[in-house]
Amino acid sequence: MVTVSPHLVYKHVEGSPLLKTAFKVLEEDEEVMEMLKISNTMAVTRLRYNDHGITHARIVAGTALELLDILMNNKITPTTLRDGTARNVDEARLVVLFAAYFHDIGNAVHRVNHEFIGALLAKDMLNRLLPKVGITDRRFIALRQEIMHAIYATEYNVKCLTVECGVVKVGDGLDMAEGRARVPYKLGKLDMHALSAISIKKVEIESGDSERPIKIIVYMDEYAGVFQLEEVLVPKIRTSGIGSYIEVYIHTPRRFERFYPTAETI
Repeated sequence: MVTVSPHLVYKHVEGSPLLKTAFKVLEEDEEVMEMLKISNTMAVTRLRYNDHGITHARIVAGTALELLDILMNNKITPTTLRDGTARNVDEARLVVLFAAYFHDIGNAVHRVNHEFIGALLAKDMLNRLLPKVGITDRRFIALRQEIMHAIYATEYNVKCLTVECGVVKVGDGLDMAEGRARVPYKLGKLDMHALSAISIKKVEIESGDSERPIKIIVYMDEYAGVFQLEEVLVPKIRTSGIGSYIEVYIHTPRRFERFYPTAETI
């Protein structure tokens, strides 16, 4: 069992020389850092929304890599590996790391259509950064496109076509503890969005059973937190392409119950 947090990504990058190098490249690149900074300027300063910057990028990266590992441990093959766009598991993980880091950079232009904008903005940065981690032959084009797909398909209504994309999309939805909910709510405004967001205290991920290997537990002090699950997490799961591998439980002071899938949808 692991807790969704900004620290989870370090667990995953330390075990892989390729990911460790890529993470260092991302964290030290001035353009990447400035794009995430201006994304937060747009989202937080100008729209008064919740965080969409570097902390969110790290949380999504670690969470997505955790989800991918659980699926692989249950003999579910990454799509890029199956289709030959990645040569090995580490390259599949690399797709997840880059996509998670870049998935919100479109906010640096505007919140509207930010997933589509972000995919386009990522292209030039990936052309520059992928060679720095040793992806230098023509295959880098395929990996670049896989990353761009995973960024674009974080949009609610766009269907993920790879497992890698799916874990990034679900990982995005799981950054919701302590007011970090993915429904953008106006900071300082006390409405249903805000009440729901602050109700969620912790999100944990653990291995489930062979049928649904990903088990997510959302801890909340008020049942109002369910609003975030209904508005963000479940729609993302349903278009992630990996929804059949996931179950979600809610834990409140008064109840512990399965939230997704419901008995009717099993």
